[in-house]
Parts: sequence; structure tokens; C-alpha cells
Amino acid sequence: MRRILGITAIRSDYDLMSGLYRALKDDADIDLRLLVAGAHLSPSFGRSVDLIRRDGFTILAEVESLIDGDSPRSRLKSASIFLQSAVDIVASWGPELIIFAGDREDVLVGGMLGTYLRIPTVHFFGGDHQSDGHADTPVRHAASKLATAHVVSIEEHKERLMSMGESPARIFVPGSIALDKFVHTSPLSRQEVMARMPRGKRMEGYALLIYHPLDGEEDFAGEQLENILVVLKERRIPVAGDYPNTDPGHNRIIEVIQRHESGTDCWFFKNLERQWFISLYKHARFIIGNSSSGILEAASVPLPAINVGLRQRGRRAGENVIFCDSDRAAIERAVATAEQPAFRATVARTSNIYGDGNSVMKAYAYIKQTDFAAMRLKTEDPLLLRDRATDPA
Repeated sequence: MRRILGITAIRSDYDLMSGLYRALKDDADIDLRLLVAGAHLSPSFGRSVDLIRRDGFTILAEVESLIDGDSPRSRLKSASIFLQSAVDIVASWGPELIIFAGDREDVLVGGMLGTYLRIPTVHFFGGDHQSDGHADTPVRHAASKLATAHVVSIEEHKERLMSMGESPARIFVPGSIALDKFVHTSPLSRQEVMARMPRGKRMEGYALLIYHPLDGEEDFAGEQLENILVVLKERRIPVAGDYPNTDPGHNRIIEVIQRHESGTDCWFFKNLERQWFISLYKHARFIIGNSSSGILEAASVPLPAINVGLRQRGRRAGENVIFCDSDRAAIERAVATAEQPAFRATVARTSNIYGDGNSVMKAYAYIKQTDFAAMRLKTEDPLLLRDRATDPA
């Protein structure tokens, strides 16, 4: 039986990978186990390890690694705790493959575990790029250089990895595996969604709000969220919002949430089971904030997506996405555009440039059929790869 280890330290990367995890779990020839750490184990962030258990996955170990210090230092210290704690756990179990996703510090942990313990690794969602200056972009690229192979969403991401010196033989492009849940999850009806809202809330016609802090703008994170909430309140648009991730500045966002969430037209949540979240997503008026979900997933509904501020800038986006600055006037203009019948008609006709929602089984087949052990040693010279790519002969 082939031993595969998935690394997950926050709800967002688990959500991206859960469809693939399920496909691997259902294979009798594969022993999939998850190394769970970070925000998953924190009550402050919803203790999403409980969702993992309810989904029926085998947890190899739980690593208490999150320092909730709300600073760049605490983020780096959390990563170091995770790495130090994981080394012996992973070495003792001896997986034949490690898989990890995205651009948080945890992917560096996965990449280093694989490199130094001589275990092949596959990095998912590499090759993307943001021009917002956030730490996530260089971390994503660094993890790609450590990885044995890559599963990416679009050809542009493959080309970017190749420009970084990765061999095309190491890169597989099945489309985004995060989109399958929007196609294959049967949503609750609008009436059922409204019935599940907290008692006393008036949420008809709500917007879905997901907002996270940005490196270098931690001091303004609360102010920017306040601007979004004020604009939506002035337009009498109810808010169903998600609590922020663990990035520095999250406490300022939580302070604003706590000032607003008692309102009858405002509800914030930490973790929702998958069908409930997908249903909430699909019946929203639009999504607003700065989550990658607006860029990568909203077009699969399809749903207008307003991206506020610098976070996510530079990413390839579909016709449904509106980028705006974080002042109230800019947010007001963006919301007005999202509400225009002509724009909504355009969104209704859009397709998702990141995939058609049928990518999980392609990625599963790639994992199942590829001999990653034979690929583990990265002996290719990037200069020679570049020369071959430009040689007209």
C-alpha cells in the first residue's frame, strides 16, 4: 500500500485539497494520512480539525504550532515550531509521497521535509503570481523550487514555473482542483439557506464578505474592512462574512467584526461544513473583500467579485472580477458596478478561466500513475533548460 502524506495547517488549504484527499482516501491501494497543524487546532480560528475528522480522514498527527501573536515574528516562529515538530513524525511514518498546496509558510515546511528526508513531493497551485508585495508570492515560488513535481491550474502557471527553471516534465496542468466542489456539491435551496441564518438576522440579498490582512498594511486592515462594511450598510446590503486568516493584522479585523456582528443585517462565521458554505456562496448577491476565492472560484458560480485593495493584484482574473482601491468612494463605485444589470448579465455568461470543475480525478490519476521516486533528484541545470527552450533547432 502506497503511503501518501498531506500537509494542512489552515482551513483554506484544506478546502482547496479536500476533493483530492477524498479521491485518494477512497483508493484501497493508498494509505492517505494528514499532518494537521496551525490554525486547524486553534479555537480562535474555529478549530477546523473537527471538520477534517467529520470528513473521515486519517490524521497522522496533530501539531500545536500556532503562536497567536498577530505579528510577522509570530508567523515565522509558528513555521519553525511546525518544522521542528514534524521532522520525527514524518521520518517515523516514512511516506512515499508528500503533497501540499498554496503559498503559506507551511508549504516551505513540506518542501524542506521532502528535500532533507529524501521523500518526493508534489506542490499544488504553484506558478501563480501576485504583485501586491505579500509574502505569499515568494513563498509560493520558493516551495516550487523545493518540490519534486507540480500540479497547476492553467498554462500560464506552467510557463511561469518553466521560467523559474522547472522542467516541463515535472508540471501537470489539469485545471484547478478547488473548483470541483462548485460543480459536484448539491447546494441547499435559497429558502434553506435563509432558514439556517441565525435567528433575528435579516439577511435577504446578502453579500459574502471575506477579508484578510496584507503584509505592510496590518495597521490599516481594520480601517479597510470598516470602509467595506460602511458602504454595504449605506446601500442596505446585508453581510455574511468569514473571520480572517492568521496573517499579521487579523486582530484589527476581528475588532471591527465584533463591533458590527451584533447588527440584524450582519453575520460572521468561523467554519461552516462544506455544503452549507457552498450554498451560502452560490446564493450570495456578490462576493467582496480580498480573498483569492473571488479571483479563482467565484466565476464557477458565476458571481460578481469585488477585490478591495492591493491583495490579489496581478493575478489573472475573469470578467466577473472588479478591482478597486480601499477607500469608501472606490468601494462604492465598485459595488455600483457589480449591481448594474449589464455587468451582471456579462457575469452570467462568463466561464472560469481556471477550470471547468472536473479536475480532481485528473490530478488523482496523475498522483496514482506517476513514479515520483524516479523524479526526486532535481539534477536539471536551469541554464540548459532555458537554452533548449530557446534553441530554434
